[in-house]
Amino acid sequence: MDRGKRPIKAPLGASNNKIYMDLKDIIREQALPFLPAKSLFRFRGVCRDWKLQISTPFFAHNQSISCRSVMGLFFQNPGGPPSFISVDPKSCGIPDPTLNFLPVPIDIRDSSNGLLCCQGRTGDRAYYVCNPVTKQWKKIPKQNADHGPDPAIVLVFEPSLLNFEAEYKLICAFPSTDFDDAVEFEIYSSADGSWKVSGEIFFSNSRHAKLIPRLGVQVNGVVYWQTQQHSLLAFDLKKDRARLLQSYAYGYGGSSGGLAVVEGKLCTVSVHARTIVVSALSNVFSNTMEMTSSARLWVERHRIQLGGEVSERATVVFAGGDVVVVKDDEKMVCYDLKSKESKSLVRGAEYHARFVPYVNSLAYM
Repeated sequence: MDRGKRPIKAPLGASNNKIYMDLKDIIREQALPFLPAKSLFRFRGVCRDWKLQISTPFFAHNQSISCRSVMGLFFQNPGGPPSFISVDPKSCGIPDPTLNFLPVPIDIRDSSNGLLCCQGRTGDRAYYVCNPVTKQWKKIPKQNADHGPDPAIVLVFEPSLLNFEAEYKLICAFPSTDFDDAVEFEIYSSADGSWKVSGEIFFSNSRHAKLIPRLGVQVNGVVYWQTQQHSLLAFDLKKDRARLLQSYAYGYGGSSGGLAVVEGKLCTVSVHARTIVVSALSNVFSNTMEMTSSARLWVERHRIQLGGEVSERATVVFAGGDVVVVKDDEKMVCYDLKSKESKSLVRGAEYHARFVPYVNSLAYM
């Protein structure tokens, strides 16, 4: 009978080495990618290993995928340079909030997951896409159509595991020059390096076709713009089709509102009588259903009482993720939808200032 030696079992650590990793290694590999860029720049001084880790292109790519929370707002007063408001100044910041590294004075148009879309104020008024943390930028080729003085342009950037270099799109809805009361669409793709005018033309009466340029968002491949009559113009990037969604929730009588992406859904956010109301798009097909149908287009998700912190003149300047920012004259207050906590932000934005959300990302261009 063979009484050979029993096979030696591999130690438990061999099957999962991470169980025996030092705490500093666990933090370096599992926690650092979720931190905003300003914190990471500071943590490069912890040790040589952390500095090397944070400085690699692979880490920057991983961080752009992992860190997706809005940590601040760019704002720009009419005719003035850009400025930056951080929700948490200790962890999130910009080395040059005025974006002086760009070759010309600009107006900020939109942002998406750490990238900004800007437009030059002079000359050909070209578009620029940049990362304000790394100061990398690209001038976009001249578009084919006339986008107008205040273009309804939306930047779409979704970081992907498969693409180390940022691939993004610019989508602009502009008044048709060939048809009255019609809207056309032009798309720029960084992968192709060129603009293309969509074959889709949206026809409507004039009061519904008039867009509000600064209030466009993208959700699951569909770009939405508000119109001056409180409806939504939706453009599906994959299907290359546009449609109008009537009567979006306007805060149940709210005096101000805007579009937002909250919990992965398209939402409208408004404030009225010191109450913030967040309503999510529930059924995009309710417009075509019978009048007796119980289907609702919008469903209320959050309602927050502001109390005496702000006056009844307060307006919503941004909402997204778990954050709603309200402006009351020069005072600005940030509300967390999960914790229900609030904090005051720095002042300085004028009444007509434009606000653009920002994710503190290392995304490589």
